Amino acid sequence: MKDGNLVKLAVEAVGRADKAFCKFTAANDAGSTGAHQAGYYMPKSAWSLMFDQPGVRGENKDRTVKIKWQKDFETESRFIYYGKGTRNEYRLTRFGRNFPYLTEDNVGDLFILCHIEGDFYEGYILSADEDIEEFLDTFGLSPTETNALINRNIEYSPKDILAGLFRNILERHDWFPETSVMAKYARDSYMQAHKINKNTICSEPDKQLLAWIDTEYELFRAFEAKLYDPVLKTGFSDIESLISYSNQILNRRKSRAGKSLEHHLETIFKFCDLKFETQVITEEHKKPDFIFPDGASYHNFEFPADDLICLGAKTTCKDRWRQILNEADRIPVKHLFTLQQGVSKNQLAEMYREKVCLVVPKPYIRYFDESFQDKIMPLNVFTGFVKAKQNRL
Repeated sequence: MKDGNLVKLAVEAVGRADKAFCKFTAANDAGSTGAHQAGYYMPKSAWSLMFDQPGVRGENKDRTVKIKWQKDFETESRFIYYGKGTRNEYRLTRFGRNFPYLTEDNVGDLFILCHIEGDFYEGYILSADEDIEEFLDTFGLSPTETNALINRNIEYSPKDILAGLFRNILERHDWFPETSVMAKYARDSYMQAHKINKNTICSEPDKQLLAWIDTEYELFRAFEAKLYDPVLKTGFSDIESLISYSNQILNRRKSRAGKSLEHHLETIFKFCDLKFETQVITEEHKKPDFIFPDGASYHNFEFPADDLICLGAKTTCKDRWRQILNEADRIPVKHLFTLQQGVSKNQLAEMYREKVCLVVPKPYIRYFDESFQDKIMPLNVFTGFVKAKQNRL
């Protein structure tokens, strides 16, 4: 029977792996010839998959590793090089009792081994002809080009890589992760799929922030599909139950968004090497989202007020911008980051009369009244503004 999902998992594992290898299971591997106990013979050309250095004649060496098979169960297995006497060969052994893939029936199966990190590997066994052909075709291999390391010079689109990373995350959770964890998953996945580094984040924080938010929403929706769809498909006994369940879904979405924005901004500030502190307790136990450089400086009245910066973060600000006005009395001008795409000219005028300076993602500035656009800071200008003050200090 063809198992397309298993093929997809194997292909994704090769894409994530440091090195990957495949071969057809031989009778000698399964122990069918009676020459030795069951274990995969590994060619000398694949030594770098197993060891840091190739084996040396006259010496034996081994290495214990963990292998997860078919995304299902793990074995503590052993790579061994036999170099003493007349032997000069590598093998993979120790699979525990009842290992299902080294029987006489498995001769001819395609064995795939992927080094993921450290001592951790993933192993896959493909039995169906269609599965084997699909896997080999993916990497442009003919059956005669197996029993070797896999040349992975194929292009994976960031979308494909992201989908694979999402699947791995979803497999590890039976419920929604905490907001900070979900936000980090999204950032890390996007950065890995698109090969984003620190310099890119600091040079274009507006673009990266919006990409992280979009990626997190996609991941959140994937969790919703996994966790809610089975319940929704079973139906509800009455309309009140349906409404109650729907409200749970909506409330979870609302509570996630605000905190998520703060986590992403915090990460950008860290990448840009800015000094800041979150949730500093100020007058009347208020807690602004961000104080630059820190709470100690804010409460030190010898520290110049002009060098203090307060930033609030709100996904929308049309009615909530006034909340930041009394959060930090020492700082006359408050900065407010928002994802709001435009507010009325009258509200903007009131904000700036109250000394509130908006900070928005650069692409969103065009949604605001033209007469205020030059007063609104894109995120990259804000981080540069903070950096300049801190460098001067």
